[in-house]
Amino acid sequence: MGQGHNHASSNYGRAFAIGVALNSGFVIIEAVYGHLSHSLALVADAGHNLSDVLGLVLAWGAMILARRGPTPERTYGFRRSSILAALINAAVLLIGVGAIAWEAMHRLNQPGPIKEAAVIWVASIGVLINAGTALMFVSGRKGDLNIRGAFVHMAGDALISLGVVLAGVAILGTGWFWLDPVVSLVIVVFIVYGTWGLLRDAVNLALDAVPEGIDMKGVKEYLAGLPTCVDVHDLHVWGVSTTEAALTAHVVMAQAVCDDALLARTANELHQRFGIEHTTLQVELGDPTFPCRCRLGP
Repeated sequence: MGQGHNHASSNYGRAFAIGVALNSGFVIIEAVYGHLSHSLALVADAGHNLSDVLGLVLAWGAMILARRGPTPERTYGFRRSSILAALINAAVLLIGVGAIAWEAMHRLNQPGPIKEAAVIWVASIGVLINAGTALMFVSGRKGDLNIRGAFVHMAGDALISLGVVLAGVAILGTGWFWLDPVVSLVIVVFIVYGTWGLLRDAVNLALDAVPEGIDMKGVKEYLAGLPTCVDVHDLHVWGVSTTEAALTAHVVMAQAVCDDALLARTANELHQRFGIEHTTLQVELGDPTFPCRCRLGP
């Protein structure tokens, strides 16, 4: 018997629209001025911003797809598209910073002059745009891995732009043009560090691992405490999307006391205590004549 709960997530459609519009315009400005000022950090930042625009579009599309209802072919609808979006976002971000690091290593060998004033002003605009966009996603970053991916992208861009500003100021005062690629490498390290957790969590959800924050021991102990329950087996918890978790379990009871009231209460308490949205329980009486085929499960 199953019990589902339709998760009502916050609407971030407007935040995605504003973020895509602002960052698309800034990519063009930054790429042009980066080329004119001969700044690798500025050009690299433009390329990174472009990947983030694509990431925002991907996350936005996944959010819309996740709201579509189930079909006979896709019984959970398109909820898992949010997991795929988070995974692709993390991968794209790491590939993007890898390209920045590669260019920075080459530039270290042959540092060239840059137009510091143009770099400083353009990158300063980038700090404002990226930080402002990140703030629009800050409230949802803990409850939705897809929103967290958008936040990490934008916060990372704000950090890169800030680094470019600092590099421009330092070069303006010292004439050390090698600071441009060095700052790029330092920023890469910070972004990789911040992105690794996002990639790990996205991979775990894609592999149907238990979502972060759900206490499996506590879940099993709760089910084992149901009236007349003598055993719990074949217990599975996985992420249906970046915001919803599902549970299936076989519950062996000494007496047939399970009714709709108990099922409803169990599903409600699993949701309130552990954040599990979809609960499906198979109730068994433990008749050895008809052993459960899944008895060897976890």
